Order: sequence, then structure tokens, then C-alpha cells
Amino acid sequence: MNNLMIMKYFTIIALLCLSCISCTMQNNLLQSPNGKIAIEYHAEKGFSVIYHSGRDKVKMMSLPEIGLKTSDTDDCFKLISSTPVTSVVDDYEMLTGKRRHCHNEANECTYRFENVKGLRVDLIFRVYNDGIAFRYHLPKTKEEIVVLDEYTAFAFTPGIKRWTQKFTVGYEGFYWPNTDGVADNEGREWSFPTLFQPSDSAFVLLTEANILRDNTGAYLTNAADSSIYKIKLSDERLICPSGWYSPWRVAIIGTLADIVESTLVTDVSEPCKIQDTQWIKPGLVSWIYWAYNHGSKDYQIVKKYIDFAADFDLPYMLIDWEWDAMGNGGNLNDAMNYCKEKNVTPLIWYNSSTAWCDPTPLYRLNTPEVRDKEFEWLKEIGIQGVKIDFFGGDSIGTMNYYIDLLEDAARHKLLVNFHGAAIPRGWQRTYPNLMSVEAVYGAEWYNNKPTLTDNAAWHNCTLPFTRNVIGPMDYTPCTFTNSQHPHITTDAHELALLVIFESALQHLADRPEGYRQQPVEVQNFIRYLPVAWEDTRLLSGYPAESVVIARKSKDSWYISGLNGTENTKSFRVNLEFIKDSIQLIQLFSDTTDGKQIKIENSAFDTKELNIECQPRGGFVVWVKLRK
Repeated sequence: MNNLMIMKYFTIIALLCLSCISCTMQNNLLQSPNGKIAIEYHAEKGFSVIYHSGRDKVKMMSLPEIGLKTSDTDDCFKLISSTPVTSVVDDYEMLTGKRRHCHNEANECTYRFENVKGLRVDLIFRVYNDGIAFRYHLPKTKEEIVVLDEYTAFAFTPGIKRWTQKFTVGYEGFYWPNTDGVADNEGREWSFPTLFQPSDSAFVLLTEANILRDNTGAYLTNAADSSIYKIKLSDERLICPSGWYSPWRVAIIGTLADIVESTLVTDVSEPCKIQDTQWIKPGLVSWIYWAYNHGSKDYQIVKKYIDFAADFDLPYMLIDWEWDAMGNGGNLNDAMNYCKEKNVTPLIWYNSSTAWCDPTPLYRLNTPEVRDKEFEWLKEIGIQGVKIDFFGGDSIGTMNYYIDLLEDAARHKLLVNFHGAAIPRGWQRTYPNLMSVEAVYGAEWYNNKPTLTDNAAWHNCTLPFTRNVIGPMDYTPCTFTNSQHPHITTDAHELALLVIFESALQHLADRPEGYRQQPVEVQNFIRYLPVAWEDTRLLSGYPAESVVIARKSKDSWYISGLNGTENTKSFRVNLEFIKDSIQLIQLFSDTTDGKQIKIENSAFDTKELNIECQPRGGFVVWVKLRK
């Protein structure tokens, strides 16, 4: 019997035995705590994921195959037992992200399979109020097991709308809306996360989370069937010790608000491993590269960005690639001294030295000994964080390297930003010194190709429902001037991106004069803008069309909206969700030509705002609360 047949039998056995499991699973049902999401079993159809929307019962997807292909598959696996359904409650606090306090509650059941050799595989299912998650576990083995493939697949109704990004190791592409499952990608390999719309009001976002050491990343393929998305491991051979856990396979489920506001990726991830976190401070960053590709080689340009950070009270300034070749009147030591003089905290760039790209400095982080020496030196000269760039994919070796970097940086109290990297998978909870990750087709691409110019508006309205759902996103927003290729989004649209996109290090991409030429009200908005949030809410929107997001920090709500279309659009923003007393409402919106920002103040008792946006426009509402 070949491996594929065995795993299909593995799946069939699981299905046939479900009716015999714990009596707490009434009618073969594992439900979320609020009863809105359920995993159902039907004798003929297998596993289905159900969402209750009001009185409607919507089948979101099915799981046609679940299983592992291992090197030890001489015999069939049989379901030997299942645990009673248990409640998992694990609330936690975040230093960064969508909200500070995260309520983490699910119902869990484990199915235990065994073959005649005694090899046991556990399948752990959880159902949350905003989705499902499951993973595999090898609880006890006498020797290492080699996993050769994973059969997990997600089946959707043919023809439904989906937003998919072609898989590349840098995760830098557009989430093209499509219904055929092809979207001009003949290879049919897709990056996480991927968004599906099984019904008018219900959505599914697929991703993965909690990759531990010696695990590989994964992506999706629907090459065999355009409506069935199968897990594909980045490594073809995964050596698993006794006690091994796979990453969680995660499906966030519900309305678009449920998707955007979800913390499911961090909910299933390991708790914080850093005991002292007082030194971890989110903030805005002045950034050279967008306007001056090789600017960090020029001490005078570096000083210009340090001055900008000081003038705007930005906590950080990033010295980007090629700083080891800095000249024109000064070097890195001079730049460090100037930062101290201006009370600006410097961050610094490194090449991961694992991929094809060769900007310097190189090979300073690749071994524990070299890395420890480098990090110790950085702390001595006053560096507070590192931006590490150009990683080579999602392999086991790269995943281990990410973890090594995060752990060693934490020991030296260094913040971390992974650029040219894989998507965040919950490490921002485990290692809260992980402040941001690129893995996005961001404003940097105005430097490289003309493609972003015509696509930025709808793309920016898609990212809040896809990539930014799963973790911090180093898009480098808010460009009022132009780089190599122009932006045709309005200035208010660009300002709104600072709130729409979540990143604990939010890099201001534009040249300093781009911000200095703005009205003082806009400058002050940037000056006082937080980047970590107590609460996040989606007020309205639809992928590629529009989005309105509200975020709270201390005594302010920040409400931003984007128009992703080529037409004018009216937004009605209801403020009744704000229960605190309002002191002042300040509105930043489009002028007629979109090249300036209109500023208005509204009465504190305003309950609703009607805002007109230009094509590719945007707005920000700054609601200041009474203290």
C-alpha cells in the first residue's frame, strides 16, 4: 500500500470513528465558545467548517484530507481515542499590534491515531470565536520520524471570490481578486495568507502560525483542483524528534470585521519568552532609502534624517545599507555621536547574508559567536535595533536562523525588523522585540518599477484584509513627494496609511522636506502619532474597494479611510461606538485636486461625519478624548 493510500485510509478511519468519540461532542460537533463556528462531521461528506450568520448556516469550507506522509508508513493509522472537549483560556498582553489585551478562548479536542508499530500521531483541533486551528503532534517515538509531506487540504465551493498572492520567497506581490483560482499564476502556488468569500457576508483567511525550531514554512497549491488548496511544505524532508509539533494551520472565519480584528495568529502562538520587556518601545522611524537609495553612505544625508527625526520628535532613525562605507565628512561613529547630540535613537541595517543580494555589511550575523560580538558592539555604540534583510525563503534552516536572531537580539536588548523576509507567524507574541516584518509589496517599489503607481490605491485597500491581518507590516508608508516612479494616491490617502497599516516600527518613507512642507496640523498629527494600539475596529470596507479602520491609543481614537477606486466616494463615519467624552474632532481629508490636505475641526458632540473622498483618496479623523 503506497503512502497516499495509507493517508487516505488514515483520513477515512478518522471520519468513521468520529461518531464514537466523547459524548461532549453532540451530533459530531465541535463548536466555538459562542456557538457561531463549528466543525461538523457527516458520514458521506466528512469534515465541514460551519459559520452561523444570524439565522443562516453557511458552509465555509471542508477538509477533504488531513494527514502526514512519513517515513514510517508500513501500516495504517487507526483512531484509538479522543480526549473530552476542553476549554482553553489563555488571555495575554501585547506590547504592540492591534490591541493590548487579547482574549484567547477556544474549545479543544485531540484525536489520537496509532499504527501497529506503536507510532502515535495526535491531531489537535481548536475552535475559536473567530476561526479554527489544528496541528499535528508526535507525542512519543523511539527514534526520529521523517515527515515527507502533509496532506492537509481546504476545499471551497467552486467559483467563489478569493484574493490570492502568487508565492515568492519575499512575499512581495498583489492579492489579485479572482474566482477561477488561477489569477494569471500558471504554477498555482499561493502565499499565506489567502482570503476567500464563501458567502455574501462571511469570509475565510488561511494562514499558519507558531513555527517552532526545526520546522519548515508552508504555502498553498491548487494545481490539482482550482477549488482545493493543499498545504505544500517548503522543505521536502522534515526530521521530527519525539514530541514534535507542526505549526498551527489557521483559518480565521467571520465577517470582514472579524477577519481584520482577529488575533488568532498570536492566540495560538507560544507565550512571551522575554522576561524583561521594559526596553521594547514602538515608534515612528525616519528612513533614508526611499528617497536616497545609497543615502547611508553619505554622512551629510544621514545627518539630514537625524535632524528630521529630532525636529518631529520621532524616537528612531534608521541607518540603512552600506553604512560601513559611510563618507563625505563623517563615518558611523560620527553619526552615533550626532544621534546622541540630537537625542535620537539609531537603528541599523544588516544583510542576513543567506540569499542572493550582496549589499554590505555582510556575514556579521551568521554564527552565534560572530553575532554575539556584533550585537555587543552595537549596544556599546548606542544602537537600539537591527533591520535584517534579504532572507532566502521558508526553509528549516531559515526558520531556525530567524529564531536565533530574535533570541540573541533579545539577550542584548535589541529591537528587530525582518525585511525581505517571510510573513509573520505569531513570533511577535513569543518574541515581542520583533517589531515588524516586510513581506509586502510596499512603497519601496516606487523605487524599482512603475507597477505600483497605478495599483497602489486598490492594493492599499486589500492589505488590511489580507497581509496585515496576521502581523506587523513594514510597508514604509506616507509619501507626499515622488521617488523614481510617482504615486497618484492623494496626500490624504498617504497620511491615512499611517493608521490603516499596523507596524510597531512605522518607517516614514518620504524625504524630510516632504513632511516639512505640510501644514503644521499635519506635522503635529505625525509628531504625536502612536504605532501600538489598545483596540482596533473595522468600521467599513471591502477588499480592493475601500477600508475604514479605527484604532485607539490612550486618550485618542484615530479613524482612517481609503478609497481604492477611480471614482469619488462618500464615507459616512458613525462615532457612536466611542463611549468616552469627546473634546475635539480634527478631520484631514482630500482637497479637490488631492495634492493637498484639507483640515477641519468639528464640534465635540458630532455623532456622524460625512466625508467626500477623491479617486484614490483618503482621510483621517483624530478624535481627542477628554482626560
